[in-house]
Amino acid sequence: MSELPKAYEPQAVEAKWYAAWIDGKCFEADPSSEKEGYSIVIPPPNVTGILHLGHVLNNALQDILARRARQNGKEVLWLPGTDHAGIATQAKVERELREKEGKTRRDLGREPFLERVWDFKNKHGDIIINQLKRLGCSCDWSRERFTMDEAYTKWVSHVFVELFKDGAIYRGKRMVNWCPVSLTALSDEEVIMKPQRSKLYFMKYAISGSDGEFLEISTTRPETLMGDTAVAVNPKDPRFAKYIGEKVIRPFPLAEIPIIADEHVDMEFGTGALKITPAHDKADFEIGQRHNLEIIDILTPDAHINCPEVPELHGLDRFVARKRAAAKLEEMGLLIRIEEYDNNVGFSERADVPIEPRISMQWFLKYPCVHEASEAVANGDIVFRPERWAKTYAHWMENLQDWCISRQLWWGHQIPVWYRKDKLEALKNAESLDMTDFTAGDIHVGVEPPADADNWERDEDVMDTWFSSWLWPFATMADVGEESDTLKKFYPTNDLVTGPDIIFFWVARMIMAGFKFTGALPFRNVYFTAIIRDLQGRKMSKSLGNSPDPIDLMEKYGADGLRFGLMRIAPVGSDVRFDETSIEEGRNFANKLYNACRFRQMAGEEVQLLETYTDLPVYHLDVMAKLDELNADLAALYADYRFGEIAQRLYEFLWAEFCDRFLEAVKLDLRETATPAERAATLGTFDAVMSRFLQLLHPYMPHVTEELSSRMGYVSAGEYLMCKPLPDEPLLALVHVESIDAAKKVAADIYEAAARIRNLKAEYKMGSRKDIRFIVKLAPDWVASEAKILALLAGAGEIVLDSSYEAPKGTPASITPVGEVYMPLEGLIDVEAERIRITKEIEKTEQEVRKAEGKLGNASFVDRAPPEVVEQEKARLADWKQKLQQLRDMLSALG
Repeated sequence: MSELPKAYEPQAVEAKWYAAWIDGKCFEADPSSEKEGYSIVIPPPNVTGILHLGHVLNNALQDILARRARQNGKEVLWLPGTDHAGIATQAKVERELREKEGKTRRDLGREPFLERVWDFKNKHGDIIINQLKRLGCSCDWSRERFTMDEAYTKWVSHVFVELFKDGAIYRGKRMVNWCPVSLTALSDEEVIMKPQRSKLYFMKYAISGSDGEFLEISTTRPETLMGDTAVAVNPKDPRFAKYIGEKVIRPFPLAEIPIIADEHVDMEFGTGALKITPAHDKADFEIGQRHNLEIIDILTPDAHINCPEVPELHGLDRFVARKRAAAKLEEMGLLIRIEEYDNNVGFSERADVPIEPRISMQWFLKYPCVHEASEAVANGDIVFRPERWAKTYAHWMENLQDWCISRQLWWGHQIPVWYRKDKLEALKNAESLDMTDFTAGDIHVGVEPPADADNWERDEDVMDTWFSSWLWPFATMADVGEESDTLKKFYPTNDLVTGPDIIFFWVARMIMAGFKFTGALPFRNVYFTAIIRDLQGRKMSKSLGNSPDPIDLMEKYGADGLRFGLMRIAPVGSDVRFDETSIEEGRNFANKLYNACRFRQMAGEEVQLLETYTDLPVYHLDVMAKLDELNADLAALYADYRFGEIAQRLYEFLWAEFCDRFLEAVKLDLRETATPAERAATLGTFDAVMSRFLQLLHPYMPHVTEELSSRMGYVSAGEYLMCKPLPDEPLLALVHVESIDAAKKVAADIYEAAARIRNLKAEYKMGSRKDIRFIVKLAPDWVASEAKILALLAGAGEIVLDSSYEAPKGTPASITPVGEVYMPLEGLIDVEAERIRITKEIEKTEQEVRKAEGKLGNASFVDRAPPEVVEQEKARLADWKQKLQQLRDMLSALG
C-alpha cells in the first residue's frame, strides 16, 4: 500500500498512467492470441481537426467498450486513424496561401501545392490524436492509419478499378451540389441548410399571341430567368388548364418558351406557376428531364452570370445580378411586387456560401450489394441502437441514387483514369464515359499508370473523401490482396460508434463495401450517439459561444471527470443537454472515491483481501450483496448499451451505498475501542468491495481507478488494473452466511430508520445537533444490538428502547421499520416560538399555493405558455401542497 497524497491531482495522475499504459503496450492487440477477438475501428476524425464535445462523447463510449471487453477476457483491437478530409484540409491550406502570400493553388501548380498540404498535415495532423490520448483513449496506436497512406491509397484505387470494370462506375453529366468558392461538387453531408430571410419576386410572363394576357410567376432567383426553358403548372390546377400547351415570352434574352403540365408543381406555392430553369435547380432539372427541355447554363463555376446576350448582367456576381435583374424587370413593367420570404438555403459547409445546383461532368457509382446491405439490418445481423434508425436506413436504401464520387480538388485520391492524349478533347467533352471507352483503348483505368505514360493524361479530379472512408473497417487491417492475421482475427468488427448524421454517407456505404469486397458485414452493432446541445436545446457552435473546449474542461476537472460527467447525462436515444455542473460532479465523484480510499489508508494495516469471510456484520454482508447486484446489473446494461444508466448506477453505489451507509455504519469498528476481529472484518470488507468496484468503474474513469488500485495494493507491482479480468465469482461466494436476505433486511431497516430520524431532526431545524435523545417504542428484539449504529447513522445522542413509553401530546414522531420513534422536545426547543415560526411558514406556503393555483386557473396562461412551462408550474404546485401538509402536521404535533 502506497500512501495517497492529501488531494487528488488528476492532471499528474492521468499523464503518469497514460504513459505507463503506452510503455506497457497495454493497448496493443495480438492477432495470435487464443483469446476471443473484439474490435472497433475509430470513426476517423479530420486530420487537421481539433477535439470537440461530440468527439469526447463518441470516443469515450468506444474506450468504455474496449476497456470493458479487455476486462471480459477479450483480445481487443481498437484501431485508430485519421481522414485526409479533402475539401476541409485543402480549404485551410488555400486560405493560408492566400492570406500569407496572396497566391492561389494554381499559382503554385498541383505538385508544389500538394507538398504544401503534406507539410500542413505533418504540422497539424497529430493535434486531435494527442487530444484523444489526453482523454485516455486506449487505441492501438501502433496500428494508426491515415486515408492517404500509401497502402490505403492502393486500396482506394483498387476498389475504383474493380467497380469500373464491373460497370458500376461511369462518367456523365448530372445535377450536383456545387460550391462556387471551393469550385467543386459537394456531398449532401457537406451542405448545411440554414434558415434565411429571402425575397419572393412576382413578375409577368406574357402569353405569346395573346395581347395583354400574362402568367404571374413567383421566384426567389430572378437572376436565373435567362436559363428558363419552360413554365410549369399542375395539370389539376383549374386556373391554368387553358394555358397548357401555349407559350410565354421570356423577357431576356427574348424567347418563346412552352407552358407545360407537371404534377410535381406545388399549387399552393407562390402563384402556382413555376419558372423552370433545368440547369440551376434540382427539381427543375427533374421536370426538364421528364419533358425533354433544353438545359441552359447561365452561371460560371464561381457563380457569375455567363450570358453575353444580356450585357448589363453578364459577368456580375449572382447576388448583384439578382438586384439588377429585378430592376430590369421593373423598368420593363414586368415586376409586380416583392415580398419577404423565409426559406431554407443550402450552404457550403467549409466556404459558408450558398451552394449552386449545377449540371457538371462527374464520376458516378451505382451502389453494389444493395440487397445484402438492406437485409443485414432488416434481419438483425447488424443491430442499430437506438433501433429507430433502422427505419431511416431502410428508407434511404429503398431510394438510392447514384453516388457522385468525384471532386474538383487536388488533395485526395486522384481518379485512376488516364486519357489518350490524341483523343483528349473528344474524351473530355464526351457526354459520358464507361466500359465502352475502356474496351476501345481510349482510356486506361488501373492502380498503376499505363506503360507509355507520356502518351496519356490523368483525370484531374480526386475521389470524394467518403469513397476512401467507406473501406475503413477492412482496408485498415490488410493490404490489397492480403488475408492478414489481423483481418482474420478482428474482422468483422464488433461495434461501431458514430453519429446518426452520417448514417447514409458512411455507415450504409461501409456495409455495402463490406459485402462487396470481403463477402461479410463490416460490424455487428452500430451505436448512434446523441447530439450535444446547450441547456436551451441549441446545437453547439463557435458562433453562439456555447461550445466549451474539452481541453479546458480536462484542465479544470480532469479527463475522468469530463468522461464520467458526460456519460451520466447521455441517455440512449435522446440529445444531451450539456451543463458544466455535470462535469464538476464528475470531478467531485473522483474526489469522493479518492477520499474514501484515503480514509481506508488512515486506518493503517495493509490490504486485507481475505480468501473467505465469516461472522460478518449485516452492514458488511449488505454492501457485498449490493456490489454483486451492481455487477450483475451492469452486465445487463452493457449488453443493452445503456451507458448513461451504468454511470448513474456506479455513482449511486459509491455515494449512497458505500460511503453514506456502509462507511458510516462501520466507523465504530475502526476506533481504538474496536476489537482486532471487528477491525479486520471491516478493513477486509472495504478492500474486497473497493477493489472490485474500481474494476467496474475503470472503463468510465480509467486513470483514477488505476491510481487507486495501485496505491491501495489491489494489483501487484508491475501489473495494471486495465489488464485484470473481472472475477468469475460473486463476492458473496466467499462468505459463509445462513441467510443473506435476512442480513440485507436488517441493514435496510436500520438505514431507513436512520434516514427518518434525520428527517425528523431537519423538520425542527436541528439537523446539525448530535445530542438529541430518541425513544423507540415497539422495537423488534434484534434492534437492541444495533442501537449504537442506529444512533451513529442518525446523528443521535442516544437511542433508547422503551416498550412502555407514553409520549406527551405534541411529541414529534415517525413510524420506522424498527418501531415508533419519538423525539421528546423538552429542553430542546421553545414550543411557543416554534409554533409561531411554523405558523408564519404556513402563511408563506399558502401564498405560494394560491399563486400557483391562480396561474393554472388562468386559461390564457395554460393555452399560450409552452407545455413544459405548464408542467413545471403543476410540479411546483404539488411541491408547495406537500410542504404545506408537512407544516400543518408539525403544528398539530406541537398541540
